Amino acid sequence: MRSLSVAARRLAALCLGLSLCACGAEAPATEDRTEIALIVYGDVVMTMDVDGTEIADGAVAIDDGAIIAVGTASEIDATFTAADTVSGDGRVVMPGLVNGHTHAAMSLLRGIADDLELIEWLERFIFPAEVAVVDEEFVRIGTRLACWEMIRGGTTSFVDMYYFPDAMAEETLACGLRGVIVPSVIEQKSPDAETGAESLAQAVDFVRRWRDRDGRIIPAIGAHSVYTLSRPRLEEIQAAAAAEGVPVSIHVSESAFEIQVTAANHGMTPVELLDDMGYLDLPLIAAHMVYPSESDMALLAEHGVGVVHNPTSNMKLASGVSPVAAMLEAGVRVGIGTDGAASNNDLDMWEDVRLAALLSKVSTGDPTALPARQVLDMATRSGARAIGLGELVGQLVPGKRADVIQVDLTELDASPRFDAASHLVYVTDADDVVTTIVDGQVLMREREIPGMDAEALRRDVAQWRERIIAATGGPAQAARNESP
Repeated sequence: MRSLSVAARRLAALCLGLSLCACGAEAPATEDRTEIALIVYGDVVMTMDVDGTEIADGAVAIDDGAIIAVGTASEIDATFTAADTVSGDGRVVMPGLVNGHTHAAMSLLRGIADDLELIEWLERFIFPAEVAVVDEEFVRIGTRLACWEMIRGGTTSFVDMYYFPDAMAEETLACGLRGVIVPSVIEQKSPDAETGAESLAQAVDFVRRWRDRDGRIIPAIGAHSVYTLSRPRLEEIQAAAAAEGVPVSIHVSESAFEIQVTAANHGMTPVELLDDMGYLDLPLIAAHMVYPSESDMALLAEHGVGVVHNPTSNMKLASGVSPVAAMLEAGVRVGIGTDGAASNNDLDMWEDVRLAALLSKVSTGDPTALPARQVLDMATRSGARAIGLGELVGQLVPGKRADVIQVDLTELDASPRFDAASHLVYVTDADDVVTTIVDGQVLMREREIPGMDAEALRRDVAQWRERIIAATGGPAQAARNESP
């Protein structure tokens, strides 16, 4: 089949792949094997499909950035020959993790203000620090740092709400990841706009310029929250997103303060307020959702809103524990996110996966709440659906984009292994990821990321540390703990 076009090869391979996956049919003779770009092997392939299919001694066939077939290694080898292969001894192959809510560039503010309640953290420290130091170069270096950390930990898609969206998108493309890029609109002066009106106009301009530029960049609009935006501005954002046909990402019901302020100002819950303005009719990504009422949950489920649970950040800021099990029972789509590194303080999705499971158990008093496979689903298939990427990624099935990771489970701290899902949720951390692939491109192999200059990045981050200290006076925590 060497003379076939790429499209023809993909079609032929996809037909073979569907036959392998669906029927387990006998593979074609060796001389008829189809040439493709990449085969990734694993002791276990966890497809994360709707049936939870797991394949022992499996493999994933990839060509032109897409998954062509998934099956046993012997089936794949009998059907395909690849220009590149990734060995799978002692490894689990699975979809890349989906980080449904973060602020990537805030990696440069990691540790700048700790041990604070949300509103004090925002208003006394984060918002002033951002106005003082955040510019386009800050966003470039901070996003680059975040991308390195996400690739290292097996995150392949993320929703990024911040400022200077062109820099966010360009850095995401350069590092190879897939991103929903969300320019943040806030009423007050921000790093890239003097007013909320200017911020929204810039967001719309970004959406129009980036809508069809590259399949790995999905432009959206960010409404910071119902308590940092006036109702007229919120209505303008909703109208703009509806007109442009793009998602909105927003912090919703994150704290008790937000619930109280919204009730006092509008006589509703934040979810009810958003519904009243038509937000629930949009593709909506609702981050945090710590305090939904039962009626809120019904609305979220009815409208297919994607909720993103951020357990580490919610714990660190003492915002509360999201009722994830109840939302899932109500039919709400729920994914997982890290939030930004300024409130987490890392982007290790494995940590948030584990905490999501454990928090649901301890908060409900039910050890069966959020079992391992369900929380893994939230970080992959269901997480992709929650942010509107379910047609593209989140499962290892033919036709999806090839966002694939390998996790090494051979270390002694992962031994013995009885169940892969259990280890992935309750044992694994970012250091166990050995391979990260996005759109069929190998971004990390054997824990090395050749496309990023780690030493240059380390120097850039060190220089920004000094600039941040000069502009802000240094970490808030240290200042608060000084003896009088």
